[in-house]
Amino acid sequence: MCGRFTLTVSEEEWTSFFYVQTVRLKFEPRYNIAPGQDIAAIIADGSGARRAGKLRWGLVPPWADSPKIGNRMINARAETIAEKRSFREPLLRRRCLIPADSFYEWRQTGRGKQPLRIMLRSRPLFAMAGIYETWTSPDGQTIHTCSIITTEANEWMSAIHDRMPVILPREAESHWLDRSIRSLSDLLPLLKPYPDADMQAYPVHPMVGHVANDSPACIEPYAEATATRSASQDERSWPKVMKEESDA
Repeated sequence: MCGRFTLTVSEEEWTSFFYVQTVRLKFEPRYNIAPGQDIAAIIADGSGARRAGKLRWGLVPPWADSPKIGNRMINARAETIAEKRSFREPLLRRRCLIPADSFYEWRQTGRGKQPLRIMLRSRPLFAMAGIYETWTSPDGQTIHTCSIITTEANEWMSAIHDRMPVILPREAESHWLDRSIRSLSDLLPLLKPYPDADMQAYPVHPMVGHVANDSPACIEPYAEATATRSASQDERSWPKVMKEESDA
């Protein structure tokens, strides 16, 4: 799954990187983005012009009785997205990019679960594939929500977790946003694991497990985990992850 991520750069940096032409949100760098919060997202209009706005993380289908359903719909599985009533329509008609510079995942060790910050080697930012919807309450209030699509982990990621967010190659971002594309045969092939060789990770402080913590301290390397990672037999695979980082 994908349950936490970061976007720590300035608004100018990420909007320029993703060719955003219009910004409709007030943005501040985020170090521990969690479900249920408003997040930055990018969509394209009919002409292809990109605009950025905010979406609440946790998709609420238009037919839902309550927005609370969004708490259970933060991710959409690539393998079944076209079959699910909640996800099929937005997959075909309402797709977005979720900008990020890393995501967190927790790896089981002999001492419990250790959070890792996972990034790309080749570029400072990446886009996760997202879908969005608008829910209207009985009194007319609207909420714009989204879900991040996940897929099976690549070989490198499988040492940490069995799922990962769909990270789109740069050349696929415009294709994903193109509103004229409504064929599953054109969309589903994009929802695949990102290449192993371009990924790296390092341990961070367990403080990221608490949503109230959202500061630069969240992304600092956790020295204690690095110093003790080979202390038990269960953690002997740690150097595999850290080696990926050291080769960068």
